[in-house]
Amino acid sequence: MRVARRYLIDGRVQGVGFRFFAEAAAAREGLHGFVRNLPDGRVEIAAEGEAEAMERFERSVRHGPPGARVAHVEVDAAMPTGRETGFSIR
Repeated sequence: MRVARRYLIDGRVQGVGFRFFAEAAAAREGLHGFVRNLPDGRVEIAAEGEAEAMERFERSVRHGPPGARVAHVEVDAAMPTGRETGFSIR
């Protein structure tokens, strides 16, 4: 089943390669969407794909790359679009 999620990740997540880490994790799982830094220091991820792949992806981003310290992850469900857009860093 295809699902979509929006993640807001707080902690030490900018300047540590988090966006590149998220992009690689999404590509590995075949997810579509984007990751970007927010002005308030958080990272936003919008991702869409198969439910099991999304669960694996979420486990990855809850840990982050070496050097990151994920303090809080807010997850919101979204309506899947079904579009095959790839995954990009914005």
